[in-house]
Amino acid sequence: RQDKFWYCRLSLNHKVLHYGDLDENPQGEVAFESLQEKLPVADIKAVVTGKDCPHMREKSALKQNKEVQELAFSILHDPDEALNFIAPNKYEYCIWTDGLNALLGKEMTSELTKNDLDTLLSMELKLRLLDLENIQIPEAPPPIPKEPSSYDFVYHYG
Repeated sequence: RQDKFWYCRLSLNHKVLHYGDLDENPQGEVAFESLQEKLPVADIKAVVTGKDCPHMREKSALKQNKEVQELAFSILHDPDEALNFIAPNKYEYCIWTDGLNALLGKEMTSELTKNDLDTLLSMELKLRLLDLENIQIPEAPPPIPKEPSSYDFVYHYG
């Protein structure tokens, strides 16, 4: 399908993946109405990556370079059905695989998450090692503020 573009996005309520073919490269957000297919998140059985993906096990895929394999992931939703992806770069790969794992209630295991966690732990360690006089570092996090009255500042859908 070299003359088509494939697009996938999560519904606003985080319960359905909308996906489908597009005639041209999407610039920005694609409307849900233009994506013909739907996959409920509850129907996702697993997310597999790399050479475990169905599209990487095909004969022609064996000739693919290692970089493509490292960016490949698949959403398995039926015994014989899968949504196959190849991310454009490592960052997008990490965002997608972590997001899908979070939706499924599984651990986020990408390099991006590990780096973020290492950064946070390193900052906490450095703060604790500082010689702070008469300043107590709280053991518990501060209370979570109440939700804003409007989320318009985040993103405009539609």
